[in-house]
Amino acid sequence: MSYTFYDYLDLAPGVSAAQIEARYVSLLERFGYGVTDAGQDMSGLIRMIHSAYEVLANAETRQRYDAQLVQEAAMADAELKASLDQQVGNTQRVQNPPAALRNALVAVAA
Repeated sequence: MSYTFYDYLDLAPGVSAAQIEARYVSLLERFGYGVTDAGQDMSGLIRMIHSAYEVLANAETRQRYDAQLVQEAAMADAELKASLDQQVGNTQRVQNPPAALRNALVAVAA
């Protein structure tokens, strides 16, 4: 599973610039200097939060990023549909049982 910049800021697409700013500030305050009280290094997460903010806070880069997400989602949907269509094509339907089973059912019914 891959995360989007919206996931790193824990926001839904379509939020206002003010909401993005507020969430960014609150996350920076929450994670402080990138180290938790237990000594966990959170610097990687802080970098991702900052990258997400840089893209989503700018209207132009956010628009391009949203278009990219839409394109990736459409490609994933097409790939899933093709995979499901292939699986359906490879399965044998109940309406078409093997000849031996069909003959046995006909014999039992008679």
